[in-house]
Amino acid sequence: MCELFGLSSNRPVQPEELLCHFSARGGDTADNPDGWGLATLEDGAFRLTKEPIAAARSTRFRQLCGHVRKANPPTALVLANTHPFRRACCGREWVFAHNGILPDAAGLDLPNTMPLCALSGDTDSEYAFCVVLDRIAAAFSSSDAAQGHGWFDALARAAEMLASHGRFNFLMSDGMHLIAYGHDRLHSLADARTALRFDAAAEMAVIATEPLTEGSGWLAFEPGELRVFRAGRQIAQFITHPRVMAPDSDLPRTKPIVSDIGRPASLKNGVSP
Repeated sequence: MCELFGLSSNRPVQPEELLCHFSARGGDTADNPDGWGLATLEDGAFRLTKEPIAAARSTRFRQLCGHVRKANPPTALVLANTHPFRRACCGREWVFAHNGILPDAAGLDLPNTMPLCALSGDTDSEYAFCVVLDRIAAAFSSSDAAQGHGWFDALARAAEMLASHGRFNFLMSDGMHLIAYGHDRLHSLADARTALRFDAAAEMAVIATEPLTEGSGWLAFEPGELRVFRAGRQIAQFITHPRVMAPDSDLPRTKPIVSDIGRPASLKNGVSP
């Protein structure tokens, strides 16, 4: 399956050591040879760089970080299917990358009135991204949610619902927040500033599918955990409860038992301003 890497910081950083390790997981030390993609925030706007080739063999990737792809189920190795995906919604620009498989995602309805959800490729990941944006847009229709953090809860509910249709680990950003959801496979680097030897004024959060360096500094997400970061600081956490997957399987054990986001998804959550 694909692997993810994300970084949130209160200042520009260049984590060369981590990028080198992550690049190798794109077809060298791990079986993710089907493409890579990067979203960076530059002057308030996202810049996307991606290729449908192995990151470990890409000269462009050596200076970058992002998502390394293993097409599962197999889809065309073209830019339209290569993460991250980008859309505009609610007055913001969003980027999204996914690890996992959602065999039932196509059965979820997309709204006919949202041109932002016109699919450019044929992956379950892009489809799930549009479903998430649909739920966020509905939350933003409330002025309170748009001005505050009300959409975080809608996002957590959407993540739980989608995870109940397969495996759903993802990174997402609107340019202000880094959102990380670990359905069953995501890690954070504890005290990333010290581990990466940055100055004391730096605040930083580093997320990866698998630990990228040796040692005990990487901590696994709780199953179903969603975290929201801003300028390197965690500002929200939700624990969702999608149905359990069959061990060592890419397919659901049973039919989905969650078909909408009507019930509470987060039994533990905390938000700070």
